[in-house]
Amino acid sequence: MLAVDEDSAPRSAVGHHMRIALCHKRLDERGGTERDFHLTAKGLRDLGHEIHLFCSEFAIEPPSGTFAHKVPVLPFGRTAELWSFALHAPKIVQKFNCDVVVSFGRMMAQDVLRSGGGSHKVFLQRLRKQAGLRRRIWQNFSVYHRSVLAIEKRQFGAGGFKKAIAVSQEVKRELGVAYAVPKDKIAVLYNGVDPQRFHPSLRAKWRDAIRNEWGIPLEATVVLFVGSGFRRKGLDRLLGVWGSASLKDSCLLVVGDDARMRAYKAWATKQAPGRIIFFGRQDKVERFYGAADLLALPSIQEAFGNVILEALASGLPVVVSRSVGAAEVLTGSLAEGVIERPDDVAELKAKLLHMIGKCREPETVVEARCLGEAYSWKNHFHKLEACLMEVCRQGNRGLPS
Repeated sequence: MLAVDEDSAPRSAVGHHMRIALCHKRLDERGGTERDFHLTAKGLRDLGHEIHLFCSEFAIEPPSGTFAHKVPVLPFGRTAELWSFALHAPKIVQKFNCDVVVSFGRMMAQDVLRSGGGSHKVFLQRLRKQAGLRRRIWQNFSVYHRSVLAIEKRQFGAGGFKKAIAVSQEVKRELGVAYAVPKDKIAVLYNGVDPQRFHPSLRAKWRDAIRNEWGIPLEATVVLFVGSGFRRKGLDRLLGVWGSASLKDSCLLVVGDDARMRAYKAWATKQAPGRIIFFGRQDKVERFYGAADLLALPSIQEAFGNVILEALASGLPVVVSRSVGAAEVLTGSLAEGVIERPDDVAELKAKLLHMIGKCREPETVVEARCLGEAYSWKNHFHKLEACLMEVCRQGNRGLPS
């Protein structure tokens, strides 16, 4: 781990080289935002920029060639950690004279605010509609949720940021509604995918291997679900229709974790014995894309949904809720898998059956792969670089126009 104190930090360069501060509570490869944060550090480093990471926890070693700075937080539960990082991180970052400060989480001040999960305010509103009375009361009085809302309001208020990056048009719309953020202050930048890791060639290696290992008939249609926090990701909706006679020749593979795993397994056994298999968290998730014919993500709310791009790059069509940000990238026949009303059992079942019918058509595989390749991380980082340079120019940080 490279650590730099404020006296020994090199002076910021001019020209197209930027000293960039990337800030998030945790550096890790597990978790959606954490994984994006880690990839961004490597991607911007590879474009020749000086990367400084400010985190309260380093679960993994920082990428080589980057500078790591520990942000101390109060170890008295998640609310204390939340507030201490939000208040303390900007003060530490300020000492290093960075050209642009990018926050991936909750901070009181930053130049660029990446909203990877959408508005917490809107998320709670949606969750409240689905929750029972006890959970709604708990949300209203939760010190943690009230704290997140207070910090989020400050972040998106006057002086809290110069530019926001939304991972979808839906997130951009949310921010405008929730905090009246002007449209010209929000750039939409979709997440990326590794087109080498996720590739149609995985099918030849893993399709028969995983099916044979788990007793799945080779002729069966395999639908893949990837995600943790099953209820929010829409697994309840899938389990609710999987007992249907029209899906009797289809198997559902569930990759991910949930605090109520035992209850979900019992429900699955009751609904469709032997046709719903739980694999837990998987580091090499690409194997399961190779075994599958279709991905399903009927989420309640999902700011983006990286699994959609992973499926497309692997040559798989998808069935996905309109409320999932990545649904916006779907075009042509692939857009036929978008669910407008995911709580409508008939529509969900109809979409699944329709895309099952298309999933093995060679032209569908080619169409999915071509679309996935267009959203590579390489393309993403070039667009992000341009956005950060523009913020630097607006701040008169010495970059040429």
